[in-house]
Amino acid sequence: MNPFIRIGIVDDHPLLREGVANTLRKRTDLQVVEQGASAGDARDIALRIKPDVMLMDVNMPGDVFGAVRFIATQLPDVKVLMLTVSESEDDAYSALEAGARGYVLKGVSGPDLVQAIRSIARGETFITPEFANKLLSNFKKHEAQVRKIDLTHREEQIIREVSKGLTNKEVASKLLISEKTVKYYMTCVMQKLHARNRVEAVTALRRYWEHEAVGRLHIGEVNTHFDAGGGS
Repeated sequence: MNPFIRIGIVDDHPLLREGVANTLRKRTDLQVVEQGASAGDARDIALRIKPDVMLMDVNMPGDVFGAVRFIATQLPDVKVLMLTVSESEDDAYSALEAGARGYVLKGVSGPDLVQAIRSIARGETFITPEFANKLLSNFKKHEAQVRKIDLTHREEQIIREVSKGLTNKEVASKLLISEKTVKYYMTCVMQKLHARNRVEAVTALRRYWEHEAVGRLHIGEVNTHFDAGGGS
């Protein structure tokens, strides 16, 4: 068993990247094995080196979330930890939905970053506490708002198929109902969502599904982690 936690660092700011590397090198159980500057580099490092933890910025050249998803699905032993200045909820949800196991804001102290890396390496989830509180608070508000939308089973079934890009005719064929029935239910869905068209309806529900998924997958783990870490 390797005594070190092997780490890849991918960030398009060389000075910051090297500063993080120098901080981590001071810990005897951490080993920086490779560095990169783009989403493509992240995929390459994950494939070639297979580090235990990959630190990745949100904003850098290439499809970052695509790279996170590739690593999470194709190389599950490589745990991704986002290290970024972005406090965008969309960025955080997109990263977590893609498979990142943590989200830490730049400016984090050295000891806290090390704690995050060790937690991720153990298979836990870590989000900067203050930012996690913001996400959880907004998630609960959003959840309360969406609860007001009372879709029937058939309505939700149809809008889920539509969200995959299927036409009314394709949905009808898949669900073995008439195209006229699909149109009827889509009209009901749009009225309940106050959406002007199917694109707005799908966008509204996709955001809810993302929040719901992140809540199920991460909220319990995050709360457990903070409780275990002590503090009020």
